[in-house]
Amino acid sequence: MILAQTFSVGRTYRSVNALHDVSLSVAAGELVGLLGPNGAGKTTLLNLLTGVRRPTSGRVELFGGDPTRAENRRRIGVTPQETGLPATLRVGECVDLVAAHFPDPLPRGELLERFGLADLARRQTGGLSGGQRRRLAVALAFVGRPRLVFLDEPTTGLDVSARHALWEGIRAFHGDGGTVLLTSHYLEEIEALAQRVVVLGEGRVLADDTVDAIRSRVGVRRVSLRATDLPALAGVLHESHVDGRTDLLTTDADQLVRDLVAKGVAFNDLEVRPTSLEEAFLTLTATAA
Repeated sequence: MILAQTFSVGRTYRSVNALHDVSLSVAAGELVGLLGPNGAGKTTLLNLLTGVRRPTSGRVELFGGDPTRAENRRRIGVTPQETGLPATLRVGECVDLVAAHFPDPLPRGELLERFGLADLARRQTGGLSGGQRRRLAVALAFVGRPRLVFLDEPTTGLDVSARHALWEGIRAFHGDGGTVLLTSHYLEEIEALAQRVVVLGEGRVLADDTVDAIRSRVGVRRVSLRATDLPALAGVLHESHVDGRTDLLTTDADQLVRDLVAKGVAFNDLEVRPTSLEEAFLTLTATAA
C-alpha cells in the first residue's frame, strides 16, 4: 500500500526551481533514506509530502488524499530540521502537550524510555543541551502512534552514542511495522537504517534503489595507496588524502593501477575496495553537476 506519493512534482520559489518533475512513492513498512547536498530539494520534498507547501506543478498524495487535510496529517509524525520548544515547559509536559492532540498517544514513560529521555522528564527544555533538545524533537514525532514518520536531519548535533540510541528508537518503530522517510547528511546513518535510498541533486531524482544497487549502478571502486607526487591520472572521479594515504575513486580500478605502473609511480600498501554509499553519492552528484 502506498502511503505517500508525488506525481511529476515541481516546486518554484520565485525564480528558483527547487524541484523538477519528481515522482516518488513510499510504501507501507518501508524505511527510505533521502540523500542530497544542500539545496538539492530534500526539505522542499518533505514539505510537499506533509502538506506544509503546495507544489507548483504535479500532484501530491498522502494516504491517497490531500496532504493538507487534517485527517491525513493526523496519521503522520514530523521532525523538521529546526524545532522550537517552549523553554519553561518540562520534557514530560512537552510530551503531554503534543499527546493531547491525538486520540491514542503513546504513554509518556514508554516514549521517553524508547528515546533515552526518561531521566530528563522533569527537566525544563530551556535547560537541555542541543543534542537533548534534538532527541526530544524526534521523540515528539512518534507520540501519536503515526503510520508514517518524516524525519529531516534527525541526528544533527548528536554525539555518537546519542545518535546510535536514536537509531534504535527509529528501528523499533520500523520493526513494529511503521514507515519512515528520513533525510540525512550522515551517509553512514542511511547505510545503517535505510532499506531504500533516494538521491536528489539539483531538484531531480538521481537514483532510487537499494544501497547495494546504487553502488553497483555507479560501478565505482576505491583505489587506496601510499605514494608521493602522484601525476594526473585518467578516470579518477574523486581524490582525497587522509593520514598519509591517497584514495582515488574510479570506474576502472585495473586500468588505474596499470597507469600507475606505466607512469613509474612509486607506491605501496595498495588496496582496491568496493565503494561506500558516500563514494557512490559523490559520484552521482558530481555526474549531475
